[in-house]
Amino acid sequence: MGSAEFVVTQPRMPCFKLGIRFGRPDIVKRFLQSRRTGFYLAVLLEGEIGVGDSIALTAHEQGGLSVADITNLSTVDSENQELLRRANQSSAFPES
Repeated sequence: MGSAEFVVTQPRMPCFKLGIRFGRPDIVKRFLQSRRTGFYLAVLLEGEIGVGDSIALTAHEQGGLSVADITNLSTVDSENQELLRRANQSSAFPES
């Protein structure tokens, strides 16, 4: 974005507070079903960001996992052995 560079660190998972905020007990389930949970970023290179700046993918880990893959592992696809193996081998995740 702009002249800054970021790396996606993890998916953003909704919690019960979302239901409270929207006054809908089903919102977390609906949010997860949308498969658009969002993600957290870490700054790799500081820079200038302005309104309307686009986001451009500049690198992708070979055989890497998407935010959606990790969200699925955490919610509906926790038994997917192939996806678990890939996540375990990924250098993108901390040991914890």
